[in-house]
Amino acid sequence: MSFRLSYRADPGNPWFSWQYVRDNSDTIAAALGEHASLTARAVVIAALVALPLAVAAYWFRPLTGPILALTGVLYTIPSLALFAFLAPYLGIGAVTVLSVVVLYALLVIVRNAVAGLNQVPPEVREAAQGMGYGRWGRLFRVELPLALPGILTGLRLATVSTVALVTVGVVVGRGGLGQLIFAGFQNNFYKAQIMTGTLLCVLLALVLDLVLAGVGRLLTPWLRRTTP
Repeated sequence: MSFRLSYRADPGNPWFSWQYVRDNSDTIAAALGEHASLTARAVVIAALVALPLAVAAYWFRPLTGPILALTGVLYTIPSLALFAFLAPYLGIGAVTVLSVVVLYALLVIVRNAVAGLNQVPPEVREAAQGMGYGRWGRLFRVELPLALPGILTGLRLATVSTVALVTVGVVVGRGGLGQLIFAGFQNNFYKAQIMTGTLLCVLLALVLDLVLAGVGRLLTPWLRRTTP
């Protein structure tokens, strides 16, 4: 996606300009939409990969260390280096960005999901087993519901960090709001453009975090505080 600007910085170069926002509303909306789409897709894909890994680590305890170690190693790789490594194979575009941010989100989701599953009381698991639930029945009917707070915490942390990391996708032409921020540096350090992209990143992360917090309250009604 190409972001072209119709406004030039004035000599004062303020940190924020409503005129810039008005003149480039379509560009800003396109960047915000792309950023939100990349974030949502990355978190969903990461969750689909991370949750089975967490269940495997929970069921087969010898795998816990290697799974956490592998996701931890991936998390320590510098993002620019990872983009440089994957781009020749995956090309320049959204696939490369999604691959990188998914790899970074795995550790947070896996670690919190494993912690949530391990916090299920042993007597609850034994009671479910006594009621005739098999391994899969216990997982879906008992253990995963009780582990939801930990899982949702991991999803919230992964979402917020993904919003920030997507901006680095500008190096392969798919950085969402990162395109605005980077273009601001190229446009004689145009502060209003840089600040607009930065503020929208913060607001997007805040909104998505609040949405997930609301979903968590709906899915875990037993955790709500009751008033006498």
